[in-house]
Amino acid sequence: MILNTLSLVNYKNFESQVFNFDAKINCFVGENGIGKTNALDAIYHLAFGKSYFNPVATQNIKHGEDFFVVDGGFNKNERNEKIIVSLKKGQKKVIKRNGKAYDKFSEHIGFIPLVIISPSDRDLISEGSDVRRKFIDSVISQSDKAYLSDLINYNKILAQRNALLKYFAVNHTFNSDTLEVYNAQLNTYGQTIFEKRDAFLKVFTPIFKARYASISNSKEEVNLNYKSDLFSDHLETLLKNSLTKDRAIQYTSVGIHKDDLNFMIEDYPIKKFGSQGQQKSFLIALKLAQFDFIKQQSGVPPILLLDDIFDKLDEHRVAQIIEMVDDENFGQLFISDTHPERTENVVKQIHQSYKIFKL
Repeated sequence: MILNTLSLVNYKNFESQVFNFDAKINCFVGENGIGKTNALDAIYHLAFGKSYFNPVATQNIKHGEDFFVVDGGFNKNERNEKIIVSLKKGQKKVIKRNGKAYDKFSEHIGFIPLVIISPSDRDLISEGSDVRRKFIDSVISQSDKAYLSDLINYNKILAQRNALLKYFAVNHTFNSDTLEVYNAQLNTYGQTIFEKRDAFLKVFTPIFKARYASISNSKEEVNLNYKSDLFSDHLETLLKNSLTKDRAIQYTSVGIHKDDLNFMIEDYPIKKFGSQGQQKSFLIALKLAQFDFIKQQSGVPPILLLDDIFDKLDEHRVAQIIEMVDDENFGQLFISDTHPERTENVVKQIHQSYKIFKL
């Protein structure tokens, strides 16, 4: 998978810009606030139909304008593919592949395999379980359309069940028949999602451990522990048992929407017991394992985006990552950095073609 060209119109701080990329390494360099991360985010937008950094779609439009267009020319399996993502204020976002608009954005997910490593990945450790669930879902969804469809359906039914619980509370009424219909549907989708998450982590965790060992020189043992209500019983039973609580709090308190992934180092939570360096290595290993897994599933090396990692890691760790990338298993790489000389010195060492874009 190669991104050959990127055209931006009114995307974030870009008025109109066209980039022609190298097939291996591309570096965006310049001072902070000049648009390096925005350029990487535009590439992410082409793969996922949304920004990695700003979930509010209209906030990705340049100030003073009323639309944006991100246009990418790719080469995948020796075929040219053109992806366009566009948004006009007051209208729905449109994603087109080779001139044809997708009916559902979910149909596009996985077509452009891509992994991003960014300082904001810190949220995976510091924030709540929803961030870690989204990580699991994002990795599985890139290679499993049925999983993504089940997840969308589960979330719709969950929202309906929650709305019904609120309705019961406000109107001092109760109808168990309607609730049981939702329970049965949540059980069907939830059980499948749970089983796929469990199976995924059984494959993914050894890949992650191997990546961490190579980054940290096997200094300590790490692990990923999957937590789910469904390990204890079927969801339908759990929903029945939690009915009194759910009616009181007007929210569905059990299910795969409460799943979590515990990040462990030497059998302790890395959030509390891991040093800053260990946490950074953990996150990079996690993302490189994501790269390995997606490549394994799709047969295509994902595009890899490295956002501002030089400022967040010591040079030894950066060199290790770049060395890993100097490998035929890796595909195209995009880097952002504030120091042009530092970037060029590092990429020169790995004997691959490269381009540097000074913004």
